[in-house]
Amino acid sequence: MDTIGKWAAGTSYGPVLSQTDVYLLNADLELHPILANDSGSFQLIFNLSTGQMNGYSPDSRDRDIPFTQKDEPATLPRVEELIVITEVSPWCTIVKNPQGVTLGDVCTTLFKEYSEKMVTEKEFESLPPRQQEQLRRYAQSAASAGNWQYYSPAPAPPSQYRRADWLREKVFFDRLARKDGYAKQRLGYAAPNIFVLQLSTY
Repeated sequence: MDTIGKWAAGTSYGPVLSQTDVYLLNADLELHPILANDSGSFQLIFNLSTGQMNGYSPDSRDRDIPFTQKDEPATLPRVEELIVITEVSPWCTIVKNPQGVTLGDVCTTLFKEYSEKMVTEKEFESLPPRQQEQLRRYAQSAASAGNWQYYSPAPAPPSQYRRADWLREKVFFDRLARKDGYAKQRLGYAAPNIFVLQLSTY
């Protein structure tokens, strides 16, 4: 008899919980092992600044592994919405999919939020002067790294900064985790579908 893996992609795994269902049922959501960084056979390597997604396995140390699990559900039971916050930035990312949020939805939404959206002037001014200067320097070096040419003048410093620049070198996905105390501190409440994004420098 054939068996289907617990995290296999597909729509036949019971209902997809709405935001209201999650709160009313206080549903206990199990996070996909790849997002929790608990999968022994695959570690996600995802750069929020460039969008590069692949994986690493201790069994195949000589090469990157394609991220073929993108269509697998992010949680069981499946949910329409996940809320992602992080301790190193002020933003709240809401990942939505009426058919159930997948691993690919989480990565794509995080990439778009951090690479396409800009830091507002008020957000920039909320930083202490030293961190403003660090952000300025980091954004300028990131911009000039992609525009290097022979005999070209140095590019003008960027007038706007991407949210990914705010993260500076901490642009790699490490894991998602439930931290209800931090969620209450940041958002004023905690819920089963609120996860804290932890980032690393590699």
